[in-house]
Amino acid sequence: MDMMVSSAQDEEAPGAGDLLLWILAWSELAAFGSLLVAFMVAGIVQADKFAMARQHLDPAIAALNTAVLLTSGWQAARAARPSASRNEVRRALIFAALLGFLFVAVKLFEYSGEIGRAGEEGYGSFFELYFLLTGFHLLHVLFGAMVLLLVSWRADRPNVLLITTLWHVFDLIWIVMFPLVYLA
Repeated sequence: MDMMVSSAQDEEAPGAGDLLLWILAWSELAAFGSLLVAFMVAGIVQADKFAMARQHLDPAIAALNTAVLLTSGWQAARAARPSASRNEVRRALIFAALLGFLFVAVKLFEYSGEIGRAGEEGYGSFFELYFLLTGFHLLHVLFGAMVLLLVSWRADRPNVLLITTLWHVFDLIWIVMFPLVYLA
């Protein structure tokens, strides 16, 4: 009987953080969703200025960053596999983190060519919203990459599932953001 109680408690323990995880994931989606809606509304109101401003973006760099982030997400998914050994989990988390840092470096390089336009009146609010939206995402990726490294050091299954789920949320946000910001 004691064995059954212990077994039942073990099965319930992993679910204890699920609610927090989904609250965190949905709050991220809501925050970014609000920023994306603001960006789209401003783009409708200032359509000509946004069209002019988009000409100064480099969709090829953003596409490269999309590939980097999705490859990082693939590594995070490999780390979350139930069949992955501890060493496989660690390697995948470290690789995912390094690709996250590469995303940040590429984004900062991209910013270096765009930052001078932020205050130009002719582009309306495009660059202010662009830097707010993409910068907020950049900070999430940077922080997430640091957490991926931290979790790789202590790769407990609940921690791995938490950070990899959030990492996929950051991927999803970028997948929505990329066409709306760069290709619309």
